[in-house]
Amino acid sequence: MGKNGDAAMSAGPVTRESVLAAALVIIDRDGVDGLSMRRLAEAVGRDPMIIYRHLPNKAAVLDGVAEAVFAELEVDAIDDDWTGQLRSVARSFRALALRHPKVVPLLVTRPLSTPLGSRPRAMVRPLEDILGLLTRAGFAGSDALHVYRALFGFLYGHVLNELQEVVERPEESDEVLRLGLYRLPVTEFPLVRELAPVLADYDGAAELEQGLDILLTGLTAHLAGPVVRRT
Repeated sequence: MGKNGDAAMSAGPVTRESVLAAALVIIDRDGVDGLSMRRLAEAVGRDPMIIYRHLPNKAAVLDGVAEAVFAELEVDAIDDDWTGQLRSVARSFRALALRHPKVVPLLVTRPLSTPLGSRPRAMVRPLEDILGLLTRAGFAGSDALHVYRALFGFLYGHVLNELQEVVERPEESDEVLRLGLYRLPVTEFPLVRELAPVLADYDGAAELEQGLDILLTGLTAHLAGPVVRRT
């Protein structure tokens, strides 16, 4: 074990993939702030200079971790049921977020800090595959892009909201007390206080499905829709 409780992986060669795997373990446990190049070297069981040969700095490690997690997201670009496939992608993205909650800020922010063409291919692959799925279904390219942006804008917001749901006093039976809403004057926040039972009964999976219903119904109604191809 390293000084900080990180398991040393001194056996076998050090590769970019093994370094990123160790970084993911640290972030999953301690968050982004808990990661340092020194801790990463201890986890891998090697001199820090070996780490720098594969990843020059912490920013590169964070980009690599985001890339590795994004690579787990699969899109079936030839699925004939485009709405069903988008639902599957959404559920898979939520599952990734729940497996790696402390990586979610990286998934949301790291791609935006890099021009699209300079991002790792694993980060761009979902865009390409969803565009392929939708254009194959008959959507115009620009409309397919609108669908992608709307879907991932919703997903980013959903997982951040779900992961940040905090129950202040879980032992309380009164929802206002459980959520700490007693701090909000009822005269100023009557609707929030009134919805305390609903707010306390947050179901991430159900919220995701309801949001997808609204999103996909709205997109289908607003856009021209797929062109039916005749054979």
